[in-house]
Amino acid sequence: MIFEHEIPSGSRLYFGESAKIKRDLEYKASAILEELKFQEIVTPIFSYHQNESFNNPKELIRVNDEHNHKVTLRADSTADVVRIVTKRLGRSMEHKRWFYIQPTLSFPTSEQYQIGAEIIDGNFDEVANITINILSKLNINPILQIANIKIPQILHDNYGVDLDILKSMSIEKILDLNIDWISDLVSVHRISDLESLKNIPKDIAFELDKIKEATKKIDYDNIVISPLYYAKMRYYDSLTFRVFNENGLLARGGIYNIDGIKASGFALYSDECITNIMKNNKGR
Repeated sequence: MIFEHEIPSGSRLYFGESAKIKRDLEYKASAILEELKFQEIVTPIFSYHQNESFNNPKELIRVNDEHNHKVTLRADSTADVVRIVTKRLGRSMEHKRWFYIQPTLSFPTSEQYQIGAEIIDGNFDEVANITINILSKLNINPILQIANIKIPQILHDNYGVDLDILKSMSIEKILDLNIDWISDLVSVHRISDLESLKNIPKDIAFELDKIKEATKKIDYDNIVISPLYYAKMRYYDSLTFRVFNENGLLARGGIYNIDGIKASGFALYSDECITNIMKNNKGR
């Protein structure tokens, strides 16, 4: 029996204090982004192209349009923003900095509010710095984790490492490969750890240097690196980041390529941020 006051598992309900915090979060974030010359966009909740972004299409909620073409609900905003801006709006404007405040929906009933931004021809350190700046304005001082998706891809393509092992971050299975320099990468957490690595192949060392250079341009101290992390979204093709606080994922982003268009962006997960802010308020 479903009671008349019930809401589906995974959906969101904000009221009173939490609704006020949500509104304040969105106001502060949009003010920062507008000051940085971003314009706002709200994309359709229905999309034809979401399946191109996800490794697992089962995450998508499917419906059909009036011509019986397959349509999915918006489970990710990045790809749609880039396509709409460059292929639809691009005919009449050339603005390259856009932000959005809207939810994503995934199967079976997962609803996630996001504040995100995309920069056409953008760079990695800029979106990482913007993300940290927004969170600092909310009195959240998280861990910034930096990775490079090229590294697991090279391990798979050039050294025969099963990509599923890297996707699951199964440390035990990675160590069972009995390749010393890959085992050494498991223990890397700080930039200083890279200095002690030995016998790293040139193709891997080249991608590790990209992480090193990126950290020099990010104005933040609490940075960890994860060389073997494999980003979830298909469009990422180089440096990526995730932001954590007390094991909660607050944001993710990176540089990517969609239909030949290079860009950078991030998504800040409003729901987890609201949880953090409410915890901080109770601790005062």
